[in-house]
Amino acid sequence: MTQTTSQQTYRTVEVPVRGGTMHTAIWGPEDSSDAPTILAVHGVTASHKCWAYLAEALPDVRIIAPDLRGRGRSNALPAPYGMTSHAEDLTAVLAELAPGPVVVVGHSMGGFASVVLSDLSPERVRSLVLVDGGLPLQVPEGLSDAEIVSSILGPAAERLNATFPSREVYRSFWRKHPAFASDWGPFVDDYVDYDLTGEAPELKPATRYEAMAEDTADLHRGSSLLKALADLTVSTQVLRAPRGLLNEPAGLYAPGYLETWAEKLPSLQVRDVPDVNHYTIIMGERGAAAVADTVRAALAGE
Repeated sequence: MTQTTSQQTYRTVEVPVRGGTMHTAIWGPEDSSDAPTILAVHGVTASHKCWAYLAEALPDVRIIAPDLRGRGRSNALPAPYGMTSHAEDLTAVLAELAPGPVVVVGHSMGGFASVVLSDLSPERVRSLVLVDGGLPLQVPEGLSDAEIVSSILGPAAERLNATFPSREVYRSFWRKHPAFASDWGPFVDDYVDYDLTGEAPELKPATRYEAMAEDTADLHRGSSLLKALADLTVSTQVLRAPRGLLNEPAGLYAPGYLETWAEKLPSLQVRDVPDVNHYTIIMGERGAAAVADTVRAALAGE
């Protein structure tokens, strides 16, 4: 992979949404009539920069990728958060930038927002590709919201309240992350650098803690997702990472769990992507190649 093609077509725009504008990246051809278009929706503590590997793998596809409310350069957008708010923002982005229905690719929390988008604005969604997300999590009953955040995200949530004296220290923090032990590259560098806001020595991750906390709680007890799943009719491909957020053997979803949802939802199909974790399923060459293959099949209507 040359890691240059996608950077030549990368640009950003501001899309009006509730309370301000949503910072949105676009990769690929300028004219939407020249190429198929997809919407790519990132996870709970991420930004649009997580999609650089996919953009490199799909140079002929126009990829629209916003920073969600409370993240990246959209982090000043006000509450409320939650999947319905994100779906409304994504509807506004598509209304501004895509003339017709698109394939929607959602990673982690972005998968949940994508499912709700398909229910809120079905005319905007051609099909779904859910990447290690989008279906209810296996969380014990009776946990408080804080316990849910800790159970699902652990150190990823703790990072949001930390400060870092320099960009070099923050890069070092991420280089020690077990998820990237064998999958570090220039696009991960870019992702990490983009994630910081403020000035040294008080640099902070761009994701607002309250946005992460409200969204994570909504994944567990919100009604919009269950309604959207009950009404799901569009073709939906689910890709599972067999390893978790810290590259641990237990993935976000246990083996066989997603297949029980496929039995309930005729439009849903599931497959594992081997040798990836929750991050590298999109932020690594192997994972991005598998996602790209699934996207191309979805664009072809297969």
